[in-house]
Amino acid sequence: MADPKGFMTTPRRDWPRRPVAERVRDWNEVHVPGALLPIIGGQADRCMDCGVPFCHHACPLGNLIPEWNDLVARADWRDAADRLHATNNFPEFTGRLCPAPCEAGCVLAINQPAVTIKNVECAIADRAWEEGFAPPCPPDRLSGRTVAVIGSGPTGLAAAQQLTRAGHTVVVYEKDDRLGGLMRYGIPAFKMEKHHLERRLEQMRAEGTRFRTSTAVGRDVDAAELRARHDAVVIATGATAWRELPVPGRELAGVHQAMEYLPLANRVCEGDLESSPLSAAGKHVVIVGGGDTGADCLGTAVREGAASVTQLDIYAQPGTERDEGTEPWPTYPRIYRLSAAHEEAGALRTAPAADADARLFAASTLRLTGDAAGRVRALHLVEVDAERRPRSGTGRALPADLVLLALGFSGPDREDGIVDQLGLALDPRGTLARDGGFATDVPGVFAAGDAARGQSLIVWAIAEGRAVAAAVDRHLTGSTRLPAPIGPYDRPMGV
Repeated sequence: MADPKGFMTTPRRDWPRRPVAERVRDWNEVHVPGALLPIIGGQADRCMDCGVPFCHHACPLGNLIPEWNDLVARADWRDAADRLHATNNFPEFTGRLCPAPCEAGCVLAINQPAVTIKNVECAIADRAWEEGFAPPCPPDRLSGRTVAVIGSGPTGLAAAQQLTRAGHTVVVYEKDDRLGGLMRYGIPAFKMEKHHLERRLEQMRAEGTRFRTSTAVGRDVDAAELRARHDAVVIATGATAWRELPVPGRELAGVHQAMEYLPLANRVCEGDLESSPLSAAGKHVVIVGGGDTGADCLGTAVREGAASVTQLDIYAQPGTERDEGTEPWPTYPRIYRLSAAHEEAGALRTAPAADADARLFAASTLRLTGDAAGRVRALHLVEVDAERRPRSGTGRALPADLVLLALGFSGPDREDGIVDQLGLALDPRGTLARDGGFATDVPGVFAAGDAARGQSLIVWAIAEGRAVAAAVDRHLTGSTRLPAPIGPYDRPMGV
């Protein structure tokens, strides 16, 4: 420990955000540029270097958090970068996008604000790029084996980088015109600017990973033929089959899935479009779904100039403190959190009828109604109890010109043809079935990420990519030196 009393003398300070009025006028990241570095040494010093670091267990990557906290406190950025990259291929992604279950597992969080682990991670990653501590790591020799990775999200990229560095020739197939999966077109730029992604992709190209964009396996390339051309195949397509809202009026114009809406806004930022055909500008917007994707829609609609934006969450409003009876430390608790998008919506009063910021809690959609032209004009809802039973006398209607469904995903998209062309088995949840070694029932075909695990966090996606790479390397060579941080049946800590 650099300062054994740091956690007693230094209060928690988070990376400050830019003023709301400033940041909603652009698509840049919400944090104040350069404001993290001056405070991060003191924040890293708050780490207790405890004998039983539950932050390790809360993080599926097994990040060496106390070690790199100590190194940052000592301003040893090179060694801190080495420790961080030893367990995480893409810390600049997780440092911006992960909800930080490691902080929920911080021992200090038992009775104090946790160490700002996520901010420290981000500072190390950014400093590593600035100082040249993240050079390409091409293999010393090639194995002569080839691997196809289907999907370029965090799982596919992590698997590809690990396998490339192990000496295999890896080709990543991506159906979109740009690489990155949901990080490219699903995550708004105000949460992660895309130059972070481009920088990693250039590193991977320099290491030898090959990429094929605008290539939909199952449509443009037969999946069985792809399997025949490679020694192994990793399916990392994600869980792209979105959940529906089965209520009257769903067919009305103006009702769209979040993943129809967000990619168009991202394409505007990429310069592909002058404006989004689904822009929220001047519209009353209702978002159905209380998760992170809904919050991404919220921040996007605010920046597009919506007349009003309301987000519906079917769960009751959580408290600000952990419920030790149902969610004891070190599990990740469901507490009231104020994301940047919710802070913006609250400050701008985008939803005057909301319970808090822009959210209506314990709200269930009954039906949608429209005008004579078949366009949605109102969303009718009712308040529900803990068992989701309607409370009498609580029905009301919200004006709605644009309704966005952010209800999550159930598994891989069967319509892409991969499952049928390879003859893959599915488990009862509709995700790809696999054994304890990440292998499907088709020889040489492995499944990882949300396509097999189900919808999860980016930190679990990267851990899956690293673990499946070790499984594939062992399949190809008989042994492996690649780390496998998780198994396919591991789950987050719970009661």
